[in-house]
Amino acid sequence: MGNQIENNPHHANRNFLRAIVVAIAAGLATGTLAAQRARAALENPAAIAIDNFTFAPAELTVPVGTTVKWSNHDDIPHSIVGNNAAFRSAALDTDDSYTFTFKNAGTFTYFCGLHPHMTGKVIVKP
Repeated sequence: MGNQIENNPHHANRNFLRAIVVAIAAGLATGTLAAQRARAALENPAAIAIDNFTFAPAELTVPVGTTVKWSNHDDIPHSIVGNNAAFRSAALDTDDSYTFTFKNAGTFTYFCGLHPHMTGKVIVKP
């Protein structure tokens, strides 16, 4: 009976998958930069809400490689325009969203293209 389990291809696949999961967990536990960034992204999503003619938070600090998501919760359209022309959304209706991945470190200021008094900042750390 022991040979049936050892020679069973489904059992071998299960062991292979278990080994992959253990390897991934070990990699995350080592504290590598990539693992730290992945953990940070899961624990603290980079989200900015548009509500009552404001961006909240008005200033967001994230690591390089983070995707930031702006979501419009106002009853009127808004857009996101980077002051340095690095990013620009279309007009976002209520409950629409826009995402942008920050691939370089720096300070990125932005405003609403429809309501320029609305401003925000994303600080991207290496």
